[in-house]
Amino acid sequence: MERVLVTGGAGFIGSNFIRYLLKNRSDVTILNLDKLSIGSSLASLSDLQPLKRYSFIKGDICDTNLMQKLIEKIDSIVNFAAESHVDRSIADPSSFIMTNTLGVYSILEAIRKSRRNVRLVHVGTDEEYGEILKGSFKEEERLLPSSPYAASKAAASMLIHAYHRTYGIDAIITRCTNNFGPYQFPEKLIPKTIIRAMKNMSVPVYGRGNQIRDWIYVEDHCEALDLVLRKGRSGEVYNISSGNELDNLTVVKKVLEVMGKDESLIEHVEDRPGHDVRYSLDSSKIRAELGWKPRHRFEEALELTVKWYQEHQDWWKPLASDKVLSKEPWKEKW
Repeated sequence: MERVLVTGGAGFIGSNFIRYLLKNRSDVTILNLDKLSIGSSLASLSDLQPLKRYSFIKGDICDTNLMQKLIEKIDSIVNFAAESHVDRSIADPSSFIMTNTLGVYSILEAIRKSRRNVRLVHVGTDEEYGEILKGSFKEEERLLPSSPYAASKAAASMLIHAYHRTYGIDAIITRCTNNFGPYQFPEKLIPKTIIRAMKNMSVPVYGRGNQIRDWIYVEDHCEALDLVLRKGRSGEVYNISSGNELDNLTVVKKVLEVMGKDESLIEHVEDRPGHDVRYSLDSSKIRAELGWKPRHRFEEALELTVKWYQEHQDWWKPLASDKVLSKEPWKEKW
């Protein structure tokens, strides 16, 4: 059995990845390490607790002693652990630098000192590249992040490259476009739109809503990560994208349409500082090398997502405070 350490496994993508592995691979056991900060919820995995192939430990990747102990017990690491709310990074960058950069340093040091052949798959973000008005970023292109969040993730990527080259650590970086689906924290665009619309509250859209993102259903991202974990080439970067490029205003309108809500709920609010206009990734590398492609159409996946939030109010209600559902969270004090 392969022993996989999933860091940040109580978060949105991490919890979905754990579910994907347990469902699709009988040859793995999973240890979930999460410090249960903002965006994490053990309720996302409560039904998995009785499973013998799954266990949870509360802890921080910045705890070097803990990481060194865990490295001796596992064969691979998939690192989701991150502060990921861009608006919060604008209000206070400190926790982002600590977790997203120094946390990765802690993981790398633990692997280096163990001298064990542990594979690290680090889950990055398209925001590391910065904005691109035409075309799509390939893996070898320069990183030019705009927000403190993206900069902290880009710094982690540089450390991973250095540790692979200098120490021969078996590490791979993935960078994915915007995810959506079940268990996503209510602060994010699609769940916030669903929840506020369910409450008949106004739905905020930054500026004109012309910011373009490529949207991928979280299960498709999880499948890509599993392929990278099993078959990816050490030292490589793999972009993951679906080709569903839509501006934010269109996404909000599509959510409201699925819900049968009127577009009069839309409220244009002040845009956040440094907001990139467009992200776009070329994912031809992972498609050609590993045979991956997304399985879900955007419209189909959006309907599944809306239905999930409508049917799982017991999951999101404890998380959806007025502050989390704020129209301009980057102005809040976190």
